[in-house]
Amino acid sequence: MGCPNQQSEIIAASRDTKDCSCTPPRSSSAFMVNSEIGAVLAVMRRNVRWGFHYTTDEDQLDHPLIKSFKEIRKKVFSWQHQWHTISPVVYLQPFLDVIQSDETSAPITGVALSSIYKFLTLEVLDLDTINIADALRLIVDAVTSCRFEVTDPASEEVVLMKILQVLLACMKNKASVNLSNQHVCNIVNTCFQIVHQASSKGELLQRTARHTMHELIRCIFMHLPDVCNNNQDFTQGGRSHLTDEVSVPDNYHASASKTQDNGYAGSKIELGGGSLSLSTEIPEVKMDHETTGEDGQTKNHLVAVEPYGVPCMVEIFNFLCSLLNAVEHVGVGPRSNSIAYDEDVPLFAFGLINSAIELSGPSLGHHPELLALVQNDLFHSLMQFGLSPSPLILSTVCSIVLNIYHLMRIKLKLQLEAFFSCVLMKISVNKHGASYQQQEVAMETLVDLCRQPGFIHEIYVNYDCDISCSNLFEDLANLLSKSTFPVNGPLSAIHVLALEGLIAMIRSMAETVGDHTDILEPDASNLGNHEPFWNVKCESFENPECWVPYIHKMKQVKKNLTLGADHFNQDPKKGFQSLQGMCLLPETLDPLSVACFLRYTRGLDKNLVGDYLGNHDQFCVDVLQEFAKTFDFQEMNLDIALRVFLETFRLPGESQKIQRVVEAFAERYYEQSPNILANKDAALLLSYSLIMLNTDQHNTQVKKKMTENDFIRNNRRINGGNDLPREYLSELYHSICENEIRMIPEQGVGLPVMTHDNWVGLIHKSRQTAPFIVCGSGEQINNEMFAILSGPTVAALSVVLDLVDQEDVLQTCIDGFLNVAKIAGCYHLDDVLDGLLVSLSKFTRLSVPMSIEESVLAFGNDSKARKATVAVFTVANMYGDYIRSGWRNILDCILGLHKFGLLPARLARDAADDLESNSEPDSGRSPLVSPVKPAPPPARKSSGLMGRFSEFLYYDTEKPAPQPSEEQVEAQKRATETVKDCHIDSVFTESKFLQSESLLNLSRALILASHEDENGVVFCLELLITVTLNNRDRIMLLWQNVYEHIANIVQSAVMPSTLVEKAVFGLIRICRRLLPYKEDLTDDLLKSLQLILKLDARVADAYCEHITREIMRLVKANAGQIKSHTGWRTITSLLSMTARHPEASEPGFETLEFIMLDRTHLLPANFVLCVNAAWQFSESRVGDVARSLKSLDLMAGSAVCLVKWSREAVEEEPETAVQLYKDIGEMWVRLVQGLRKACVDPREEIRNHAVLMLQRCLTGLDGIHLEDDTWLQCFDSVIFPLLNDLIEIIEERSVKEYRNMEGTLVLSLKLLSKAFLHSLPRISRLGSFSKVWVGVLSGMDRYTKIKFRGKRSEKIHELVPEILKNTLLVMKSTGILSPSGSDGLWEQTWLHVKTLAPSVQSEVFPDDEPRATATDAVPAV
Repeated sequence: MGCPNQQSEIIAASRDTKDCSCTPPRSSSAFMVNSEIGAVLAVMRRNVRWGFHYTTDEDQLDHPLIKSFKEIRKKVFSWQHQWHTISPVVYLQPFLDVIQSDETSAPITGVALSSIYKFLTLEVLDLDTINIADALRLIVDAVTSCRFEVTDPASEEVVLMKILQVLLACMKNKASVNLSNQHVCNIVNTCFQIVHQASSKGELLQRTARHTMHELIRCIFMHLPDVCNNNQDFTQGGRSHLTDEVSVPDNYHASASKTQDNGYAGSKIELGGGSLSLSTEIPEVKMDHETTGEDGQTKNHLVAVEPYGVPCMVEIFNFLCSLLNAVEHVGVGPRSNSIAYDEDVPLFAFGLINSAIELSGPSLGHHPELLALVQNDLFHSLMQFGLSPSPLILSTVCSIVLNIYHLMRIKLKLQLEAFFSCVLMKISVNKHGASYQQQEVAMETLVDLCRQPGFIHEIYVNYDCDISCSNLFEDLANLLSKSTFPVNGPLSAIHVLALEGLIAMIRSMAETVGDHTDILEPDASNLGNHEPFWNVKCESFENPECWVPYIHKMKQVKKNLTLGADHFNQDPKKGFQSLQGMCLLPETLDPLSVACFLRYTRGLDKNLVGDYLGNHDQFCVDVLQEFAKTFDFQEMNLDIALRVFLETFRLPGESQKIQRVVEAFAERYYEQSPNILANKDAALLLSYSLIMLNTDQHNTQVKKKMTENDFIRNNRRINGGNDLPREYLSELYHSICENEIRMIPEQGVGLPVMTHDNWVGLIHKSRQTAPFIVCGSGEQINNEMFAILSGPTVAALSVVLDLVDQEDVLQTCIDGFLNVAKIAGCYHLDDVLDGLLVSLSKFTRLSVPMSIEESVLAFGNDSKARKATVAVFTVANMYGDYIRSGWRNILDCILGLHKFGLLPARLARDAADDLESNSEPDSGRSPLVSPVKPAPPPARKSSGLMGRFSEFLYYDTEKPAPQPSEEQVEAQKRATETVKDCHIDSVFTESKFLQSESLLNLSRALILASHEDENGVVFCLELLITVTLNNRDRIMLLWQNVYEHIANIVQSAVMPSTLVEKAVFGLIRICRRLLPYKEDLTDDLLKSLQLILKLDARVADAYCEHITREIMRLVKANAGQIKSHTGWRTITSLLSMTARHPEASEPGFETLEFIMLDRTHLLPANFVLCVNAAWQFSESRVGDVARSLKSLDLMAGSAVCLVKWSREAVEEEPETAVQLYKDIGEMWVRLVQGLRKACVDPREEIRNHAVLMLQRCLTGLDGIHLEDDTWLQCFDSVIFPLLNDLIEIIEERSVKEYRNMEGTLVLSLKLLSKAFLHSLPRISRLGSFSKVWVGVLSGMDRYTKIKFRGKRSEKIHELVPEILKNTLLVMKSTGILSPSGSDGLWEQTWLHVKTLAPSVQSEVFPDDEPRATATDAVPAV
């Protein structure tokens, strides 16, 4: 035929590379057509065949192809003004004739194709063009049936590339919407043929062909969202233009046989080589079948004229799936065919399928035929290719599944479950012998799924809460957790991937929880009542108010069924009993309940199920019948139905059991599929025949296999005496031969295996499964999910955090811990928080024993430790309400930081410290919180001049500390910043907001902190006191534990120490702060101060002054709140203890003076106590005499309160007043008794002043109400003992010790006289008055006999008669002493008076009076 001119090809190629992005004006279209005609004719004339005709008569010798071009050329310019009325078919036909002619060479065909391409891309043909539909269809018909002579391989490849360009341009043209379904199928078919043939061509053609195939699929399926079956509404602007650039795809190693004549012989796919015939095993994309409309009539005539839509997409999608099926059936082995089973063929097919899915979007699931292909054909291929050894194929498969999940998960519930379980999880745990690359791809896919919003909630709701599905969420959580644990090796990318998956799951849950998430309690309304679990329905799977309670209920049912299955597998009878106990089966078993349990419960031993169903017992027979009725065999072949039936249990081995089971199956099948089989006996016989055929074909011990004819012969006349259709039996035979019916199903150990029978059962099961629930928010189900996920997640995070040092992975782990804490806090899961804190605290490394300098350096340089520390305190601050034992771990971290000297000085201060420090800057308060320095603990402060001088010398000779290195400075800076970020002080200052149980656990942790370092114990005590003070409103919750802790410290102390100091002053501080707020706790608080009285003498002496000052502050601030005797007894006991202390007596007396001086705080409850305390200070010689005198004044001055109370008692009720008078009398007696003791003080000033104060209290209280008996008690216990004591002192003590006792005696005599005369009106009425009077006289008598240095006292001798005379005159004037008295008082008086002062009788009673009286008295006697 001659060689083509290479220059013409170059010219044509250059024309193809023009910029075709601009649309030419209509008037230029004629010029374009004329130009393209000239180009084609030019190439044709250069060919020898076409040039031979140009001799003499051109009009007669022109070839028809050339003639047609010339005819158009004559008319084309006359059309330019009416171009819109010219049918493009007219000027396209010559070009199309050239393309279809088998006489043209490759260069000529190529130029004609280039012309068509130009018309399409420059939009000479568009939607507005007349007869555009016919024109496009003619173009497609011509190009898909292109013929040309092959002259050399290069020319052939050029033509094939131009065919691809034109076909793609047809689909990209806006007018392509007018193409029919058949034309679109032809385009795809033709392109696929070129893809096939390109395998033996150049690399450029191979890549271009595959790229064009992808572009075609995209163009076609992006049209799907705009169509609805055959009713299409596709507007002009509804599509986007795809780029014309050709990308370079992967290698496609295939070869094709060349045709004998023209190298490209039609649209039918034909492959040589003999090993694979795609014309039979891989169907073409064709639309030659009939479609049925809604009215039931065929619409074959519509296929060719309707614009393309769903029908062609169904055929194309089916073709792509069939391509995968053909590859699966090829197998692996030596072959001459170009399409080998390698990565390329499935990758190419999956790539096309993925493009179709991506561009179709959710619309793919809206068309039943397309959805059926995805559900069955595509997913079955995805399952099989997912287990291929190629990581690249697995990656592509996973991408498709990810897209399908995003777009169509609602329609593919069970298919997705199967893929997750049988492919992704199996590969991830290396149960399939998978390579590391495969595991990584599978793990990446799982992680990508976990990152999808709502994924984890949806798999939990739809699978874990469905009794017929696996626990996919739980399995995924366990898988990811286990995959983070490196086994005998370092941490790999898979481990980190698994961790990211877990964190993605946790993050997804954390994003859906709120601050006040309601915890859904289990519905207890149906507990104890049997309800058939297989009949539980949900009113609406779209309304969370309906499906949330439903899935909670079904999850509980599933848990109980799992327990029941375990019992059943051990003993079926006990299994039923346990199910009855859980109300899943009725108290009296019925066949339906048992059948549904056996049918729908996962995890049952299928051997036991088969034996139970085949049992001859009548109840078991009834169960079998009900069991069979649970299957839906409608529109199902017998072999498929048998597979579905036998997939649920193992067929028993006994023939009788087999017969019963098969009979039940056959009866059920015939009920639902009576079309072919005449009766149930036919179904029974054919079922037996299939079981026998299955054994024959797949049992290795059977050597001679049954043929198809044998099988058909064996089943003659079984259908009611007639034969079954041969085609029907043949189909059954091949189905059994190709796919064995497994009589021993998998028992569910480990990950499931997807066999053919399993897949058939899955498709059947998908008809009955519950709808897929789309979770908008998983807030209401997070609690149950978190209970499953928290443990594995915390364990995995701990393992990874322990092994890695990369900053990004560290931060990922920390974020995971915080998300876990957030969810646990939201749902009040204290055990999770405690476990989390245990794990986190290990990574702080704050408990590692090292020197302080090394510890600070290590902590500052350890990013992991710092991040973990911040995380610990973040959890403590944000979720402290739900921390229990975890406070112990938090406290360990705090103590570690304290030891390092990194904590701020204000850490352990409560909220009132600042106010107190501002209001009382010079109060001398003990600094309970001091900055912690990383230096050795300072020695106890020295007292005295020598001690301070020694300390000065020590500091003067101390060597300067070495300067820290730059590394240490940076480490210290980082450590300090970390502590600042922790906000540790907030843990304690904000403890007032903690829930009670958490607060109690915090206090216990502080109490139980025991360390060898005393500073740590002291620090914990300070924190405990701070927490106590910050929780004054809940002090009753803490008080008992706090008090016992301080008591243990105080009572065990034998020497002064910082710990006991903090304990004592902390206790006083607590009391001082809480007394104004807790009146009901006042006595307990003050009683606790009695611990101070139990201090060891050495300890008490060391802190006595400081204690007293603190007590003084307490009393001054809270005296008004102290009301009880018990409280005041503690206060006065502490004050009395200081009376003899040289340093503490001053603040002690100041405190007592504050109480007694203005008498505001003197109460009946503390009167006697204060008097006794004042007496202690009066007799103490530690202070000067003035303090003792003040003490006596305080005692005497307190008597004013007695007068006040006595007057107030008048207004009370009589009974109350009597009791008050009695109490006042007792207090008065105790007062004068105290003063009596001071009257014998060795110091003259004190002794004499005490006598005067006693006299004042006895005679100077006007208005006090005292009972007569009280005065008698006063004489007996105060006055007379005082006289005796003074006399005894004079007689027994030295004069040097008690100086000037004579003056004291004189004062005491005056006291005796005045007290007697003051009380005379009251005591004279008493029967024992004479005894008192005799006592007074005896006392005077004894005083007159006292000798000082051997001589009697003149003052006393002068004073006694005077006092006696005055007393007698008063008694005379009042009539108490008279001769006429009948009580003997007269005689007793003069008997003693004669001894004391004989002359007094005559002075008081003249001589006549006594005698007359005596004379008169004699008869009376």
